[in-house]
Amino acid sequence: MLAVIGVASLKKVKSIPGVFFAAIPLIFSVQQIMEGILWLSLAVPGNETIRSITTWIFLFFAQIVWPLWVPYSILKFEENRKRKGVLILFLIIGAIVSLYLGWCLLLFHVQADIIGKHISYEQDYPSGLGRYGGFLYILATIVPTFISTAKYMWLVGISILISYGITSVFYTDYVVSVWCFFASIVSIMVYIVVLQEAKSPVIKAGRAS
Repeated sequence: MLAVIGVASLKKVKSIPGVFFAAIPLIFSVQQIMEGILWLSLAVPGNETIRSITTWIFLFFAQIVWPLWVPYSILKFEENRKRKGVLILFLIIGAIVSLYLGWCLLLFHVQADIIGKHISYEQDYPSGLGRYGGFLYILATIVPTFISTAKYMWLVGISILISYGITSVFYTDYVVSVWCFFASIVSIMVYIVVLQEAKSPVIKAGRAS
């Protein structure tokens, strides 16, 4: 379903810079497919290689790709120069988060297990910096959606925020996995934004010039 929404978004987008934003559902589909394969490998003894690879790929998308891709794609989607200047700041924040979590993913132990009917990711990252990293992650992925002048972009931010709130309250021990599952709803909001932009003759004319 995510892949279908992703293809539909890419077909509707009318500018090359907008492709980065429209590709979000398609990237999400790859990430969730990896976790699906991981789930199946965890349910059967053995499969250590597949389990390790899919765990690493899922966390790569969840923790390294998104804090960089989201602000960058919104920046490329934006037409207002002043807003672009502000969005660059959040892109820098996202880049810092991605570099930090990428460093952690490479150097520290990660492991996935099925606990309480959910996938729990054990990550031995430094706890002190982890709190700041989580806060900066939220800033990089949510705030830019409210800065953008694109119509209905705020729906993307609201869906991310609500999904995070539900996950952090009811699925505290499984935030990484469950939040990504709920955040897939973002893909529908992305399609709505892309569709709205495609219908706007003013924006299309501006981009064509």
